[in-house]
Amino acid sequence: MTPIIEINGLTKTYASGFQALKGVDLTIREGEIFALLGPNGAGKTTLISIVCALVRASGGHVSVAGHDIVRDYRAARALIGLVPQELTNDMFETVWATVSLSRGLFGKPPNDVLLERILRDLSLWDKRHDKIMALSGGMKRRVLIAKALAHEPRVLFLDEPTAGVDVSLRRDMWAMVRRLRDDGVTIILTTHYIEEAEEMADRVGVINHGEIVLVEDTASLMRKLGSRQLSVHLAQPLAALPPALAGLPLTLVDEGHTLSYTFDAQDEQSGVVPLLRALENAGIEYRDLHSSQSSLEDIFVGLVEAKA
Repeated sequence: MTPIIEINGLTKTYASGFQALKGVDLTIREGEIFALLGPNGAGKTTLISIVCALVRASGGHVSVAGHDIVRDYRAARALIGLVPQELTNDMFETVWATVSLSRGLFGKPPNDVLLERILRDLSLWDKRHDKIMALSGGMKRRVLIAKALAHEPRVLFLDEPTAGVDVSLRRDMWAMVRRLRDDGVTIILTTHYIEEAEEMADRVGVINHGEIVLVEDTASLMRKLGSRQLSVHLAQPLAALPPALAGLPLTLVDEGHTLSYTFDAQDEQSGVVPLLRALENAGIEYRDLHSSQSSLEDIFVGLVEAKA
């Protein structure tokens, strides 16, 4: 894929001396959904703010579709839509006026057909004449998305877009994100709902203490770093693990009725077969086996803890 955002050697040190970013290198591909994950204070919002030209970097270089965000500010910024964490709408304006103004600020001519489609996609059409102050928190967040889309950006940043939003509204938003990606818009999102990143993102980047820890295709990351867990439901409960099983990564759970076994699916030496052989040699009978793969959240936590 062609890169649409290129970040090289990006640093940011605030006046207090705090170094928020430490030489970040990152390339975002055109037309992908990229999830940026990291704990609070990791540098996610600072990184987004610099790319969107809201914060000046201390060092490094950022370009959007070939436009330098400092030298070619207007051209670069016109390609970007941003949905911030905070609710920043003018509470006394109507939904329609707010979205129309946002389009005009980028020098775009009026396009009522486009704005109607955006508002309908976000279930805001019936609220178009309502003042922002009369809307629920979830609806106000939808207005932020509508504002970001009003000038037809090629890149859309979603900074914690579903924070505080109910489940049904969250699903509507992700359906819209998929449609945007299908239309060629590049989506970069940060989220604390890691299951969403696992479901939605083409690639995942993990940032911690201002450094990019890892960037990987989501499916490849799950295969390479995801462990599997096997639950062995025993025919007879055990009071404790027998010495013959002491060397295996086993935990006795469910009041001794189940053995929990964690293993690397890619490692033949730690798979299911060696465990079953060990159970047979120890004379332990089992009734059932159930296998599950670790989630992206498990992987994320492990990576962050490893770099702490």
